[in-house]
Amino acid sequence: MGDSAAKTFFPTPPLLAEVPRDRWPGHVAAIMDGNGRWAKQRGLPRIEGHRQGAKTVRRIVEESARLGLRQLTLYAFSHENWSRPKEEVAQLMSLYENYLIDERPTLMKDNIHFRNIGRRDGLPESVLREIDQSERASAANTGLTLCLAVNYGGRQEIVDAARRLAVEAAAGKLDPAAIDEDRFAAALYTAGLSDPDLLLRTAAEMRVSNFLLWQISYAEIYVTETLWPDFAEADLHRAIADFARRQRRFGGLENT
Repeated sequence: MGDSAAKTFFPTPPLLAEVPRDRWPGHVAAIMDGNGRWAKQRGLPRIEGHRQGAKTVRRIVEESARLGLRQLTLYAFSHENWSRPKEEVAQLMSLYENYLIDERPTLMKDNIHFRNIGRRDGLPESVLREIDQSERASAANTGLTLCLAVNYGGRQEIVDAARRLAVEAAAGKLDPAAIDEDRFAAALYTAGLSDPDLLLRTAAEMRVSNFLLWQISYAEIYVTETLWPDFAEADLHRAIADFARRQRRFGGLENT
């Protein structure tokens, strides 16, 4: 084995050693919950929980790329999060802007393709500028696709897609009878991306919180009590192993 190959080799994590590679999820989506609780438990301001959560994002993105996952989608800031105190929202926007700047070299080093989904309206110009820069810089990368959902809401996405198709139909550019699932999916923010195989949520919350409502129709759901700032590589391995044990039937009968 040459030097370059040796650099890319890594041992299979123990939790995945007995899991066939073709049973792993290709696309993992995560609702990153528990940042505020993590900070409160330690008597810290909420922003410290978000900062620690950003460090977890960095670790999980790098591990997902290392494992060879096809896509990782993270729910970073929901449409409903605008109702939080203005100071916290401003801090979150600043944190996201700095994350985009700081992690751009890692995107390029690890061959990660970056996408941002959600409404652009309302996001600070400085954040939009860094989003566009990261998307342009990583457009030709062929490894993991990292998709961050910012100012995102599943219902809002569906409404925006319906409005877009209605405008095309009203202009005579689209026959309403031609709208099927594929055409509708192509009008969503996630056009061109795969649907999640596995949806994981931290902090033991048992809801989907308006996240990828169309796309998670057949996703397997995994919930852990671990708060997002404490979510480690082994937790990701555990979720993948759990997924691999499930029988996905997509409405049909179990394969016998």
